[in-house]
Amino acid sequence: MATWALDPDVTFLNHGSFGACPVAVLGEQARLRAQLESEPVRFMLRERELLADRARESLARFVGADPDDVVPVTNATVAVNTVLRSLHLQPGDELLTTDHVYNACLNAMRAVADAASARVVVAPVPFPLQSPDQVVEAVLARVTARTRVALIDHVTSPTGLVFPLEALIARLRERGVQTLVDGAHAPGMLPLRLDQLGADWYTGNLHKWVCAPKGAAFLWVRPQLQSSLRPLVISHGANSTRTDRSRFQLEFDWTGTADSTAWLCVPSALEAVAALAPGGWPEVMTLNRALALEGRALLLTALGLQAPAPPEMIGSLATVPLPSTGSGPLPGAQLDPLQDALFFGHRIEVPVFWWGTPLRRLLRISAQRYNTLADYAKLAQVLPGALRAQ
Repeated sequence: MATWALDPDVTFLNHGSFGACPVAVLGEQARLRAQLESEPVRFMLRERELLADRARESLARFVGADPDDVVPVTNATVAVNTVLRSLHLQPGDELLTTDHVYNACLNAMRAVADAASARVVVAPVPFPLQSPDQVVEAVLARVTARTRVALIDHVTSPTGLVFPLEALIARLRERGVQTLVDGAHAPGMLPLRLDQLGADWYTGNLHKWVCAPKGAAFLWVRPQLQSSLRPLVISHGANSTRTDRSRFQLEFDWTGTADSTAWLCVPSALEAVAALAPGGWPEVMTLNRALALEGRALLLTALGLQAPAPPEMIGSLATVPLPSTGSGPLPGAQLDPLQDALFFGHRIEVPVFWWGTPLRRLLRISAQRYNTLADYAKLAQVLPGALRAQ
């Protein structure tokens, strides 16, 4: 039986956008859905909570956290919105982030800031860059006495950089700034010890590098801050009389009737991906990173470019700047024409997008256990010609 459900006729180099789920995990989700539909009341009211707790405990071990500090959410964007909307901002307060921030999260920051007459400060971080220190310097340069919270990416989406998170959190804490970490890409790409990291809030997606079904993510919250955080949807947990678990978990664990099987499949996903290498998860992460670096090297050689970031800032994603062609994205276009040309002309799925000030065209590759070096060699072979044809 195939390990993955991916189309074998497509060279899929875009695991980073939406992930890919192993066939065995999809089978477990189908089994759970059948269990749900066979007796919905039994599943929802007698079985679901126990299964959800098992998933929470399994995930907590994986990310180095106390299970009591972890709650399920559907994706990292929901978690970022949740934290931001629970802040009590005053006029003139500042929310800090970088220009590598995920666009959806930047929009959430702007909406919350506008409602409170606060402001969003965006620190420009260079790309290409030579050192992680440049990230720390850029962020700290924009901290003021009004900075309340910094939203920092662990792994940046557009540029595929692993930010120096520990140093950033420590230096921001020295200045009295709380840290919300968007770790959308980090679980399954990087080893995590959330109980030692020092962040105030941390969210991660599980449909990406953990390879759980879509709709599985988590929010970790420092214990001292849990009582002040409310989910976006207030439901039965708000006035529950139960005393066997925290209000934090009671409110987040049930926000209404929904298909929770993606979250319940997290233990299955952790087990399935660990089995893809003899050394389990540590080897999976090491192999993926090595493949991303090898793939990046092939592309840089084909394009005659220098590495835009040092190897220590690369995980399982790698972004390369493309030679300047055109003046920017086409208005209203869903996908860049080059991305479509690579897909329809060569059956290669890889993201191409415009980013930065001034706008630059970037291409980002991913590396997961279903990829081989031949996949990147194919892209490197056809990319120069596809660029010339634009």
